[in-house]
Amino acid sequence: MGVSSPQNRLLQALPPGELDPLLPQFERVETRKGERLWAVGDPLDFVYFPEAGLSSNVAVTSEGRRIEVGCFGHEGMVSTASVLGVDRAPHELLVQVGGPWLRIGAAAFREALRASPALHDLLLRYAHTVMMTVSQTAMSNGAYSVEERLARWILMAHDRLEGDELSLTHDFLSIMLATQRSTVTLAIQALEGYGAIHARRALIVVRDRGMLCDLAGNSYGPAEAEYERLIGPFRKPSARPANERS
Repeated sequence: MGVSSPQNRLLQALPPGELDPLLPQFERVETRKGERLWAVGDPLDFVYFPEAGLSSNVAVTSEGRRIEVGCFGHEGMVSTASVLGVDRAPHELLVQVGGPWLRIGAAAFREALRASPALHDLLLRYAHTVMMTVSQTAMSNGAYSVEERLARWILMAHDRLEGDELSLTHDFLSIMLATQRSTVTLAIQALEGYGAIHARRALIVVRDRGMLCDLAGNSYGPAEAEYERLIGPFRKPSARPANERS
């Protein structure tokens, strides 16, 4: 048990005096692509702070339909329900791109929140940005085309992953965008036509991030800008700010 030099942006945002007492309570675990860490209603026995990779909160209907309601990487934590005092998972948690995560037991996490006002305040601000992202997703699903929504989602994945190659299948993107696989294929072809991406089997390569920003329009940016205002930067250095256009 215990870690050093955490690569999670939330933990890095804490003052050293607040972070150092927490580190002995964390352990580093490896997540794998396709892994489901919990289903709706499962007990939240651990709280996770990803250091790499990409994962999604997925809402599931009683008929088994699934749609992504939020994605996160090294800028975030799961589950924000734990910050709000909830002990059961409201959504399914699915790993899209694996990587190292830091985890802490739920009881130790609750004690840390009580002991550290700085941690508590930071994670409430993060929960606010998550709610903004969920609201932005709802607006995008109702008001924007599939091509615009796909551009937004690729930007969100690009923000959280190293490099320009995103290991994403058409089937998975259909869950993320709540649409049919054939519709996703057509949207990918449209973005390729603009020169924004290049698609290969189970792989999307970002070629022009500025073009993706233009294509996504106002469906992308507000929640990301709010994170940077309240918490700090979370993108890799090669990614442009949320409001930058080429």
